[in-house]
Amino acid sequence: MPPNHRHYAQWSPDRFLRWAEEIGPQTRALIETALNSRRHPQQAYRTCLGILGLAKRFTKERLEAASARAVASGIRSYKGIKNILDTRLDQVPLEEPISTPLDPHANIRGQSYYR
Repeated sequence: MPPNHRHYAQWSPDRFLRWAEEIGPQTRALIETALNSRRHPQQAYRTCLGILGLAKRFTKERLEAASARAVASGIRSYKGIKNILDTRLDQVPLEEPISTPLDPHANIRGQSYYR
């Protein structure tokens, strides 16, 4: 067995998810998405190790905030998370989508029209 495979033999999706849960729910959601994005979860192990290792370099709180931004944006790569942290986007509040109701108008059919 090549050296890389022996190293990853100690890992499992459950182990990554437990580690991510120690950081926070957003990080867990991110790792779960990364694992599920591959045909075989083992293909995401390097990504998961890289992402979870960022907590040592930046802090658990920052990684959790970056994970929240990544989950909201559909980002699930190590490079994407690292870019969020490097540019300090994790410290910028996420914007809520604007949902302003439309003014009534004769050309707006409304929900009941489509039933």
